[in-house]
Amino acid sequence: MAIVLVAVASAVVGAIGVRARSTSDFLVASRTVRPGTNAAAISGEYLSAASFLGIAGIVLQEGVDALWYPVGFTGGYLALLLFVAAPLRRSGAYTVPDFAEERLGSPVLRKICTLFVIVIGWLYMLPQLQGAGLTVATVTSLPPWLGVAAAGTIIVVTVALGGMRSITLVQAFQYWLKLTALAVPAVIALIFFLNDDRTFDRAAPPQFAARTTVDIRTDVVLQVGLPVSLEAAGVVDGRPVDGPVRWEPGPHTVAEDSRLVFAGGTAVPVVAGSPPTDAEWLDPLPASRDHGLLAIYSLIIATFLGTMGLPHVLVRFYTNPDGRAARRSAVLVLAMLGLFYLMVTVLGALSRLYTPQLLVSGETDAAVLLLPAAVLGSGWAGVLLGGIVAAGAWAAFLSTSSGLLASIAGVLSTDVLRGRARDLRFSALLAGAVPLMLALGVTRLDFSETVALVFAVAASTFCPLLILGIWWRGLTDHGAVAGVLVGGVLSVVAVALSLAGLSGTGWIGVLLYRPAVVSVPAAFLTMIVVSLLTAQRRPADTDRVLLRLHAPERLGLSRDRIEGRGQQFG
Repeated sequence: MAIVLVAVASAVVGAIGVRARSTSDFLVASRTVRPGTNAAAISGEYLSAASFLGIAGIVLQEGVDALWYPVGFTGGYLALLLFVAAPLRRSGAYTVPDFAEERLGSPVLRKICTLFVIVIGWLYMLPQLQGAGLTVATVTSLPPWLGVAAAGTIIVVTVALGGMRSITLVQAFQYWLKLTALAVPAVIALIFFLNDDRTFDRAAPPQFAARTTVDIRTDVVLQVGLPVSLEAAGVVDGRPVDGPVRWEPGPHTVAEDSRLVFAGGTAVPVVAGSPPTDAEWLDPLPASRDHGLLAIYSLIIATFLGTMGLPHVLVRFYTNPDGRAARRSAVLVLAMLGLFYLMVTVLGALSRLYTPQLLVSGETDAAVLLLPAAVLGSGWAGVLLGGIVAAGAWAAFLSTSSGLLASIAGVLSTDVLRGRARDLRFSALLAGAVPLMLALGVTRLDFSETVALVFAVAASTFCPLLILGIWWRGLTDHGAVAGVLVGGVLSVVAVALSLAGLSGTGWIGVLLYRPAVVSVPAAFLTMIVVSLLTAQRRPADTDRVLLRLHAPERLGLSRDRIEGRGQQFG
């Protein structure tokens, strides 16, 4: 059932998509997208694997502290609405590099922006494609690589044929599909929860409701709060076992390919570093978490400011007819995202009661996929609801990946190639091939954590450039180049070390895992100081450009950069 509904969702995506007729169609949907449609498309594109699967998983594992993720992801659009949306649309640019060159007239800055658009896009696409593999592996017996390959193929074909014009309609449909796929199980699970005796308010670990078997797919360290008796087959605490085991309170290691069997009523061990009891799970900043406040502040900076630096989000506002429509789109997006994240949070919280085995295996990203069957059982109702959720998850991967691929293809075709019609299609193929190979070759990443790192890169590069470029006439090309490089290098190095598992411990480890609290101020400060030192390089037309960015459209000062971009597709 699940694979059938996933196939139906993919077929609908193909049916809705349309073929682009010109370069303007491919890059910005000929700037004809109305606020309501664009808001649904932005929401559909923005709500990625991290939102659909990762938020619920991190709420299941981390508890109250995880609520900063949906708050930050949603609040970022408020900053985007206040500071960027309308002026960016009035700039007439097609891409972030377009805006950078229009504002400061620097080919070097344009090339650097192009590089970071590609880096951010590929990093963001990686967990989307791996999410497709996780969904296929969870709801069917098929291998994960098949889901990765299928999702990659679909998005490349959709973008190559229709570009932004095609994916706008597709993503608007996918938002409503994703919302439905979350709202239905959330309401049903909430009804079941309100009619049984389960509760979160306990100063003890969660418990297995019935006999439960947990397969360990990667090495894991578990924290045990109460004595636990279980049956194990594999390597536990460094020695092979096949039979009864008793764990005393403390850490215990379990090797990959091991199997653990827990009796009903047994206390649930959790992955080390997670709140071991329900009371700590409900407590913000528990004492067991070192430097938790520093990590939260850095996460808030990354998510609030990173949104306005995401290339696939910014390109959406270029598709509006004017700046006023761009602002209206951003306001509608705030409401749509708030409703979506409310459903995700409910599912994540209830998963702690109905799918506690994920706290043992560490595969908490699968919580949304497994919750329907855990609540309704393995009958037809649970299978059908699980299929609907799987289709929604599939839509999440396709919509976000399509937007990312379109933004990468746009800068590749206009800044690396010659911008011809065939270059646009080739760019889409190239932009999709690299993350597809990475997704097939690297170990599966934690979705929300990986996306938070990508947000840190965006907040450290394009956010300072856009804020200062739109609101400060003193910005110079040398200042912008220096700031983007400083913020980009600091954040990218931290991301690389974190993904490689070399982030360390203590406050240094927190800063490497959450670099925005250092890299964002460093980027802003560098841009300001270097611009002041090179004030003589301030563009002569700065006042004219800023007037166009901020003046209402009725004055007729806005323009679109359509010169040489209207060629027809063959």
